[in-house]
Amino acid sequence: MAVVIASDLGKDMAGDPLMRGVAFKLERRDRMTLSGRNGAGKTTLLRMLAGEASVDVGELAFQKGAKVALHDQRPPRERNVTLRDYVLGGAQEILAVEAELARLEQAMAAGAHDEKTLDAYARAQAELDRHGGYRWRDRAQTMLHGLGFGDEQLDRELITFSGGELTRGSLARALAGEPDLLLLDEPTNHLDIASLEWLEKYLIELDAAVVLVAHDRWFLEAVGTAVLELEAGRSRFFAGPWHKWRQEKAARELALGRAIDKQQAEIARLERFVERFRAKATKARQAQSRVKRLERIERIERDPRDVTTLSFSFKRPERAGRVIFELEDGRVEVPGRTLLDDAELWLERGEHVALVGANGSGKTTLIETLAGNRPLAGGKLRKGHNVQVGYLSQHSEHFGETGTVLEAAQRATRLTPNKARALLGQFLFSGDEAEKPIAGLSGGERQRLSLAILVHSGANVLILDEPTNHLDVESREALEEALEGFPGSVLLVSHDRALLDAVGSRTVAVEDGTLHSYEGGWADYLRMREERRALEEAAKTAGAKAERTAKRPPARAVANGAGNGAAKPARSKNAIREAQRLEREIEAAEAALQALEEELADPGAWADPGRAADAGERHAAAKRAVEELYARYARVAG
Repeated sequence: MAVVIASDLGKDMAGDPLMRGVAFKLERRDRMTLSGRNGAGKTTLLRMLAGEASVDVGELAFQKGAKVALHDQRPPRERNVTLRDYVLGGAQEILAVEAELARLEQAMAAGAHDEKTLDAYARAQAELDRHGGYRWRDRAQTMLHGLGFGDEQLDRELITFSGGELTRGSLARALAGEPDLLLLDEPTNHLDIASLEWLEKYLIELDAAVVLVAHDRWFLEAVGTAVLELEAGRSRFFAGPWHKWRQEKAARELALGRAIDKQQAEIARLERFVERFRAKATKARQAQSRVKRLERIERIERDPRDVTTLSFSFKRPERAGRVIFELEDGRVEVPGRTLLDDAELWLERGEHVALVGANGSGKTTLIETLAGNRPLAGGKLRKGHNVQVGYLSQHSEHFGETGTVLEAAQRATRLTPNKARALLGQFLFSGDEAEKPIAGLSGGERQRLSLAILVHSGANVLILDEPTNHLDVESREALEEALEGFPGSVLLVSHDRALLDAVGSRTVAVEDGTLHSYEGGWADYLRMREERRALEEAAKTAGAKAERTAKRPPARAVANGAGNGAAKPARSKNAIREAQRLEREIEAAEAALQALEEELADPGAWADPGRAADAGERHAAAKRAVEELYARYARVAG
């Protein structure tokens, strides 16, 4: 049975139609993503589904007794309750059942053992069991952990949390209520990658219908099963994953462009005939006939809101030295806490490096240090020749709150008004938009202004901290394309995994309070991370045997010049470091593989079919990890 059916929905805003003809049907486990530009009505539709906004046209029909939960960006009204109680408060139905059980238990303790009381207690207990029994609180706590909260935070009052933390708490509250229809407005905001991965898995396994708005392309692809497109008052439902919808939309736009071109050519032909023969008596009737045909043509046009997209590219910068940054034995601190210790990082000319790690692990503090905005607590940091850094902070406070967009751009770039307007036009600040006051800009507008100033800077090293914050999908793709074509160096911090995968050629991860380098983009790092986890599990199972059976890889002898004696070209310091790191990883991988093979030599490991399948998968993963490490080593040491 469908959880919700929307029939020809419409909504007016200030007397004008905001949306018309919205129709869809959602079953349990359907996950519909909403697509549309800012102002298209995505949040309004979520609130209509939640009963917080009226339905002006059409009808909404819900499954009988369906529970609906909405998570959006509005802060919680309560501020003097603990995080734990706030989240549990999202499950009012379960709390009511617990209260009823407590009341009945008191009555029975006082001597009420009549059939009515006992039946009521049995029904209430069965209802609680349906929600997982008294362990439902543990499940809610697991959600909080998955969204990045520690046990020490659960009993703090909401008033002590930041805005981003409150948003995550609101998301946990919506999940805790076990709704039949879950409505999510930008659930990925303020989540680190670990929390994003947890949320993806949770939503995929959730036995409920989901409607969500998000700008994270990786998340949309992983979670979505259908797309509802809202554009310029129109709507279109597409049953299928997000990437298939993008393909269909691109084909549709291409067909529309061809139709417009064809019609414009026909209109031009008719107009030429009319203009040429209007004054000739012998052709006047034919000319008039064509005038009427022109009047009857229904012009095919794009809505202006459909064609206004971000488009820009970085200027070719001056050439820097081969080494951009070289950090040795680095220590990064904030008051009362060491974030990174014994950290090594290098960035070479033309490299595009992604920096990843959990929230609070030190990524922003590190790149602020590299950008020269804070001192290094320990170690050595060397900067190369002719390095010109362009730094994009995730905060835009450097604009101040006075003046207009145009004035802020001129202050930062020293351009004339006309040239500043031309620059701003590339970033959707055309005409009157350039005269907007800074104080009234949205987060997305501030980010676009920051990008405009960065593009003009001509920097040959870009250090970017969450550059996709507040940007829609189209703007993220424009930034991705510009960064892919940038010939200088890039150090990128982002939770947008699609951007990390497209731009990064190497990934540096903050792990265990220091830095680890991995070749490849996000997908490569993800694969290596999973392989490493498989190896760690194998090594853990084998215990101390791994260390005793460790051996050096034969490739090391080649790397040190043994073998055929042929002279090898000099390798860069970075390549040598990477080879040494890979040697250590190969040692550990081979030791773990051998330990796992010794474990699997026991016939008991294959006795149970389930255990046998698991053992086979672990062994295959461990072998793949060793082979991949040797292949990477050969590329580096070759």
